[in-house]
Amino acid sequence: MILERILPFARKLLQLALQEGDIAIDATIGNGHDTVLLAKLVGETGHVFGFDIQDLAIQNTIERLNNEKLAKQVTVVQKSHSAVKEVLPTHLHGKVKAAIFNLGYLPGSDKSIVTVPASTISAIQQILEIMAPEGIIVVVIYHGHDGGDVEKDALMNFVQKIPQDLAHVLTYRFLNQANNPPFIVAIEKRG
Repeated sequence: MILERILPFARKLLQLALQEGDIAIDATIGNGHDTVLLAKLVGETGHVFGFDIQDLAIQNTIERLNNEKLAKQVTVVQKSHSAVKEVLPTHLHGKVKAAIFNLGYLPGSDKSIVTVPASTISAIQQILEIMAPEGIIVVVIYHGHDGGDVEKDALMNFVQKIPQDLAHVLTYRFLNQANNPPFIVAIEKRG
C-alpha cells in the first residue's frame, strides 16, 4: 500500500518533528506504545511527559518503559492532559516539539472511561501555547464508541477555528472505510 495507514502516518509525523534532546508530550499514554516511541526519539538528553488518569495505563506504561530501559527520560503523570501547563516546568515552555493524543478509551479496559471534549480541547490549547515554533500536535481520533462522535465533532469545530497565522491544521483519513475508522488531525505551530 502506498498510502500510509493511520498509526504509521502518526508515527512518521512524530519522527519528522523530534530529534535527540527534544521535549515531547504523550497526552494519553494508554498502554505506553507512543510513550516508548517518543522516549526513543528524544533520546537520553531529551524528555517526555506522559499523562493518563487510569492506574492501569500508568502501570502498563511504566512497565513498558522499564523493559525498554527508557524510564529515566520520561515523567509519567496520573492526571488529565488538561493539567499539562501546570505539570511542565516553566523553563520548558516554548520548547515542546511534539505531542500525541489517542482519543477514546484504553484498549483492553473499561470502555466507559473515555477522553472528553473539554479536557482534550483545553490540553491542545495549552500545548499549542507552550509549543516551539514548527512543533506538531498529532491527534488520533477514535470515535466509534459511545460519546466518540461528540468529542470528534467538538474537536473538529475547535481545530477549524484555529487562526491560520497560528498553526497549520491537517486532516488525514480514509473516506471509504466502514465502522468509524480512526483518523488524524495534525496541528503544526507556525514560526
